[in-house]
Amino acid sequence: MERLADPELEAIRQRRMQELMAQRGVGTQQSPEQQNAQEDAKRDAEERRQMMLTQILSPEARERLSRIALVKPEKARGVEDVVLRAASMGQIVEKVSEEKLISLLEQINTQTAKQTRVTIQRRRNVLEDDD
Repeated sequence: MERLADPELEAIRQRRMQELMAQRGVGTQQSPEQQNAQEDAKRDAEERRQMMLTQILSPEARERLSRIALVKPEKARGVEDVVLRAASMGQIVEKVSEEKLISLLEQINTQTAKQTRVTIQRRRNVLEDDD
């Protein structure tokens, strides 16, 4: 390692620092064209997704899903994913009504229900005074 000249060592350090920062997503230098292209691709994908949901869901079901998205965006996104996946597999042949969406939400809630458990630990030494 001592054979490396200072400029070579500095160049290696710089490359390694850039690699580490790129892994963390910090300081990634993208050209404005690349950033615009990525944003356009995301926007187009989201527009296609919304268009498909418009075709699959009834207006009432879309309204309910949008209200859910206001409160729990991750849950609404999950429900959208389930509906889109079912439609792509051909399991949905007609528009999903609000009632069907509610039953789907109930199924998802039962699958993802969290069990709350409370455990009480008492300190025996402090509570028991045998003097």
